[in-house]
Amino acid sequence: MIVARGLAYRYAGGPVLAWPDFEAPPGAVVRMTGPSGSGKSTLLALLAGLLALQQGRLEVAGTDLGSLGARARDAWRAHTLGFVPQRLHLSEGLSVARNLELPDLAAGRTPDRARTAQLLRRLGLHGLEDRLPGALSGGQAQRVALARALVGRPRVILADEPTAHLDDAAATEALALLADAAEGEGATLIVATHDARVARAWPGAQAWTLGGAGLRQETPA
Repeated sequence: MIVARGLAYRYAGGPVLAWPDFEAPPGAVVRMTGPSGSGKSTLLALLAGLLALQQGRLEVAGTDLGSLGARARDAWRAHTLGFVPQRLHLSEGLSVARNLELPDLAAGRTPDRARTAQLLRRLGLHGLEDRLPGALSGGQAQRVALARALVGRPRVILADEPTAHLDDAAATEALALLADAAEGEGATLIVATHDARVARAWPGAQAWTLGGAGLRQETPA
């Protein structure tokens, strides 16, 4: 469950970004759209605990993020969240397999190599386990970041343009995997995207549109 009340954020020297109150229950699949600068990435960063709250109240998976300091937010994120950032932030000195072990290690868990192998096979990355990120194509790196977000079976999944570098076949598989992961774990899934393929793949998803009027929510019939 995600609950936001009176949420606003301002970067130094920039305008105030504000969002109306909203909620997303466990198991919800949300497609968030809006023009550049409308606050999609900032909202995802707040939901992920990557930015400290400045104004309002934000509860994610039963935790009041405003009550946590930076170190506590890091620990919470390791145990709770899967995040696919727009800038992938893969560890360049580690192999694909080692990158996928990082979420478990951050949460103090033994890496689940069977889970890692399953995700790599499904995303067409089998055989690339020992490659460094610099030796991957943009689409391959995108899929590694997606696998990394899902390997710990998170309760909340956030993705910022997860299909940006993928061809149609890879995008279809990636979106199916995201939806399956959310359904299988009862996780809340929020994807920020400009990609029309997401709307076609998820016709039953909630649609949030950010813009001059704030955040408009549409629930399919």
